[in-house]
Amino acid sequence: MNPGSALPSAGRRERPDRRLARAVQRLTGTVLGPYQSAVVRIGFAATWLVFLLREFPHRHELYGPEGPWGWHMARQLIADNHSFSVLMWTDSVLWFEAVYAAAVLSGALLLVGWRTRATSALFMVGVLSLQNRSVFMGDGGDNVIHLMAIYLVLTRCGRVWSLDARRRAHRPAGTGADPAGVVLWTVTGFGLVAVLLFRDRSGEPWIVVLLWLLWLAQGAWWLVCRLAPGQPRVLLDVLANLLHNATLAVIMAEVCLIYATAGWYKIQGSRWQDGTALYYPLKLDYFSPWPALSGLLASASLVVMAITYGTVIVQVAFPFTLFNRRVKNVLLAVMMMEHAGIAVLLGLPAFSLAMITADAVFLPTVFLLWLEGRVRRLGTRLRPGRTAAGRDPAPDAPAPRTLVG
Repeated sequence: MNPGSALPSAGRRERPDRRLARAVQRLTGTVLGPYQSAVVRIGFAATWLVFLLREFPHRHELYGPEGPWGWHMARQLIADNHSFSVLMWTDSVLWFEAVYAAAVLSGALLLVGWRTRATSALFMVGVLSLQNRSVFMGDGGDNVIHLMAIYLVLTRCGRVWSLDARRRAHRPAGTGADPAGVVLWTVTGFGLVAVLLFRDRSGEPWIVVLLWLLWLAQGAWWLVCRLAPGQPRVLLDVLANLLHNATLAVIMAEVCLIYATAGWYKIQGSRWQDGTALYYPLKLDYFSPWPALSGLLASASLVVMAITYGTVIVQVAFPFTLFNRRVKNVLLAVMMMEHAGIAVLLGLPAFSLAMITADAVFLPTVFLLWLEGRVRRLGTRLRPGRTAAGRDPAPDAPAPRTLVG
């Protein structure tokens, strides 16, 4: 017998069953992309909050009783498409002001990550209620916010960079009283009862069912953490991780679908084929917040042609570059700069912020950790007495790199 035959071969491949077991362990025992999901949470909450505050003086014309799309017209449309909107419960101005204020508050709370499970659901209700009330008020970014608001309620987006993470660092789940959580859960329960009372005006039943399932799941989570913190808690963690990871994959697929669809539609347009598509919006007053800058760019025909063709190439190619990190990161930076240019040149800040935030799901974890370190160092300089004791904990043990970094 050869003595060296008993030693494991360095080049021997791992058995398929072990690779499968390790993959299952990662999907069930790890929250993938915690920093990316936190960026998505912060970005979309900030975009929606800034939009609502910017349009606060015009809220009645956009979504309220003074808008061209009246309440009765919205009622007729929603009766046909069954969209969800609590603004259809009554045409009272007081009710509209309450819903608008709740949408602003939920956006602010989700931004800082306070009770993200509850505030993400309230955020979704606010987004759907206002956008479905006036479906013609938007610039494309509202559709992205609409979808992401639904996806966020299924993610564990408060694992890092949130007040929830800070609270968990000082008081692990299941220890101590939680009066704020109990009160919030009770109040949202009364809100869901109101949804049932107005179920004939609340749109699609699946939204109501989703809200009730989230409410019951949160109650079950609270009970398990306090009465059975062993295996039942582990099972709930596994289910939550699976749901989070699946939703994160859906968000990534959604972003790829947006770019692929936009790119292939552009290829079919004659203005994109001859390289002049960018020229025409630069000549429209509605899309020229800086006429001098727009005119300067429009006069550079070679630059216009390069940007036009480059936009199509980047959008079509991006989904195919996800498995090459370096190329993906380069195109990701190009697309973010492109959207920043759209915000400045064409005056579409909400659309650009929404798309940049959607792109952020592909940011490398190494970059996000580097950015976190820079922010912490800046905070330490501004507040010299601050120590590392108040830092948020690491969400999980380091996992192998994935598509999200």
